Amino acid sequence: MSEKPTFIEKQYLGREFIPITIRLVLSMFCFAAYFMTDAGDRNNLLVVVGFAIIIISIIMGYLLHFSTRVQNKAVFLDGLWTTRLIKIDLNSIVKAEKGIYSKYLFNNPVYNLHTKGSIRFYTAGNDAIRLTDRDGLVYIIGSKHANEFLRAVQEEMNKS
Repeated sequence: MSEKPTFIEKQYLGREFIPITIRLVLSMFCFAAYFMTDAGDRNNLLVVVGFAIIIISIIMGYLLHFSTRVQNKAVFLDGLWTTRLIKIDLNSIVKAEKGIYSKYLFNNPVYNLHTKGSIRFYTAGNDAIRLTDRDGLVYIIGSKHANEFLRAVQEEMNKS
């Protein structure tokens, strides 16, 4: 059981381009509002909020949302803090395919979200792996390295 993982991917909350851009624009507005006001009317709270947004952005860049591991004919999804380790047994998977995660441009990070006959795991990226089990339940796992992830899943499924 201590075999080396076939695939490992760590997904971090603060490393997606669009949320970083939104946070930096907010901090720029705080600094711009501070410097555009008159010297007598300046509120130092705007500078504090601007720096707080930047510091929170930096911290979120190192905040692990979840890690994906393919090992021993199973996919392990381990989230942060209070989330439980999810084990998807590849013996019960009948179909594994690559697809897009969602048709929307903006997607919220989710971990173990049960909706409409599917269980979703997502942090960033456009691609996802769809694993369908014998009962028809679909696991949608977002990945930035979807091709490697799919190859590792198919390799583990074909092991005897």
